[in-house]
Amino acid sequence: MFGATSTADQVLAGVDLKGKRFLVTGVSAGLGVETARALVSHGADVVGTARDLAKAERATAHVREAAAAGGGSLELVEVDLASLASVRAGADAIVAAGKPFDVIIANAGVMACPFGKTADGFETQFGTNHLGHFVLVNRIAGLLKPGGRLVNLSSSGHRYSDVDLDDPNFDHTPYEEFIAYGRSKTANILFAVEFDRRHRDRGIRATAVHPGGIQTELSRHMPEGALDGLLASINEQNAAAGQPPMAWKSVPQGSATSVWAAVVAPADEVGGQFCEDCHVAEVSTLPGLTGGVQPYALDADNAKALWARSEEMVGEAF
Repeated sequence: MFGATSTADQVLAGVDLKGKRFLVTGVSAGLGVETARALVSHGADVVGTARDLAKAERATAHVREAAAAGGGSLELVEVDLASLASVRAGADAIVAAGKPFDVIIANAGVMACPFGKTADGFETQFGTNHLGHFVLVNRIAGLLKPGGRLVNLSSSGHRYSDVDLDDPNFDHTPYEEFIAYGRSKTANILFAVEFDRRHRDRGIRATAVHPGGIQTELSRHMPEGALDGLLASINEQNAAAGQPPMAWKSVPQGSATSVWAAVVAPADEVGGQFCEDCHVAEVSTLPGLTGGVQPYALDADNAKALWARSEEMVGEAF
């Protein structure tokens, strides 16, 4: 019914979300803002997190207007995913409020940034995209209602690399921006796989999604012209694999798979899976950034090992 060109509004057409609560990370730009807007437009109450609250306030002015028109609401909480102190403080505030959630959408992220480390000494992309969410989601997991869902935004970029649990911070491996991005995006999928296994007995399911190729602030670390070069490279690989060329999506189209997996898709269909273009992706070992999900990203043992290594890295067991 829905596909690559569907928008979040089309996916949610006729859906009443009044009384439903969502947590969406990264509501200061791009997909996070549009996801929040689509949800509140249908009556949902959204708690949005952002590193820079002033920026988020400016970026979500129209979201508040949509909430007023649609009967929903928007509340902002400061969370810097690159600082576990900030993550824990934000999680504590959310838990203290004591209000349950129907869905958590772990949307925030960074891509292809120069080598750096988070406040806690983790490689920036793995630390921000995975470990920050790992701590935040697990600390507030008790607020997820039975029947609730976790949606982790991953990427077809997971195909750049499996996780490296022996050297997650590139202490011994030469740093490559997209290898680091690939590791973090694979981690987003594996986290969903293991979270789903741990919580499905409570009726809670977790999934990971690829929003599509979208020109947002996510590419801000890339040099001028690099995005066009990346697209050309991807399409060369796609052509060699007999796949159609990749086309950019709009932000409303990029938000569609997130809300589809969160609200519309049957829970048993998406639980423990990787989704793209509003459907569950097939396992594919084809080279390059073609559609589908690499087997290592859905491997249950890999997911358990990542969970254990993540607990070890953040110094907290869940």
